[in-house]
Amino acid sequence: LVPVIGGVVLASVKELDFAVSALIAASVANLFAAIKANENKKVMDTAGLKERIGSVGNQYAITTILACLMSAPLVAWAEGAKLGQFWTLFQTNPIVKFNVLASGLYFYGYNELATLTIKKTSAVTQSVANTAKRVIVIVGVALVLGESLAPLKLLGCSIGIGGVFLYSLADQIWKPKKKEA
Repeated sequence: LVPVIGGVVLASVKELDFAVSALIAASVANLFAAIKANENKKVMDTAGLKERIGSVGNQYAITTILACLMSAPLVAWAEGAKLGQFWTLFQTNPIVKFNVLASGLYFYGYNELATLTIKKTSAVTQSVANTAKRVIVIVGVALVLGESLAPLKLLGCSIGIGGVFLYSLADQIWKPKKKEA
């Protein structure tokens, strides 16, 4: 994971026009996403899950509902005074309405897919893929917009993608120790 994170840092190092509060918020969000992924994997491995709640999709839905209920007081405290303005804008501006609904549906779909991925792999694999996604987005955007990549950004992207490649080969390079009975 370290080469992947290092690659993302190198690829982003010139982008220093950001708010520190946004960096802290994103780091906290990533921390809780990793905790959620780990806890979801534990629940998936619990015997009898399918009989209790059905599919992994149902598990993700329950997790999302609980997260919404737990974060609602914080949102009300931080943004409650602006809720009336937002609601008016949401009702009167079709672009805002579409963007809010579409981003919510895309976010839900992406995260449900991530939860299904955890079932097939592990929380660490999903975390590596989530981190690598940032490098892939940087390269993809540069290709789509026809931008050239600065040498440092290209080096960071290469290290990040190489780190993902090494992670995918780790079990073949370093054979896991067999558990003795």
